[in-house]
Amino acid sequence: MTSANQIFSLNGKVALITGASKGIGEAIARYYAACGAKVVINSRKQEELDVVAAEIRADGGECIGIAANAGDIQGCKMLIEKVVEVYGGIDILVNNAASNPVFGPINDAEEWAFDKIMNVNVKAPFALGKLVHPIMKQRGGGSVINISSVAGITPDHGLGLYSVSKAALNMLTKVTAKEWGNDGVRVNSICPGLIKTKFSEALWSNDKILNHWTKSNPIPRMGTVEEIAGLALFLASDASSYCTGMIYTADGGATI
Repeated sequence: MTSANQIFSLNGKVALITGASKGIGEAIARYYAACGAKVVINSRKQEELDVVAAEIRADGGECIGIAANAGDIQGCKMLIEKVVEVYGGIDILVNNAASNPVFGPINDAEEWAFDKIMNVNVKAPFALGKLVHPIMKQRGGGSVINISSVAGITPDHGLGLYSVSKAALNMLTKVTAKEWGNDGVRVNSICPGLIKTKFSEALWSNDKILNHWTKSNPIPRMGTVEEIAGLALFLASDASSYCTGMIYTADGGATI
């Protein structure tokens, strides 16, 4: 039987994580590097990436930052090309970058907001997945992890367009898992509940919304980025080698 240390090891694996200069993406990058992966973090600002990458290297991990706009097809292509140029391939892709520039009902949403949310939350994972699929296939397989949201399972007040985008991402996960399984490429989604990050500040900084989330949960509190990173480590490692097309919630029981 394979030991626990071996089955969760990412030694020799190359991992690309988008939206990784802070929050959930940063936590995943730190966990992956600690487990031996060669980690590439991405966001739009190189200076922020350099700080995180330097901290990970100081802790003994291997990490570089590559700035690119994941909401742009050309940016996606450039990002993948640079990772392959440096490391020769990609074994793990975490589509974590997300956008939600508006908060309110669908009727108040404008077309620009729809386009931006869909480009970052759906089109980028679609494009990056298509780009890494042949690379992973050639390397004998790989793992794609889409960071979705419980809002993509059950819509909540004020998150209309965001909910639509994450529901689409969950279906993209299932479709690609079904199409790529024979190539050894696994695809899964993680749907976090309310996690204390800068991205979700509009929710947890509002006492009424925070109370609604926490008091109705079986686990009556917000989650942490580390609690999402642990699940992302499982899905990246051989511990989840028989898991694909699944939508995993980490929400304190909110969707029960």
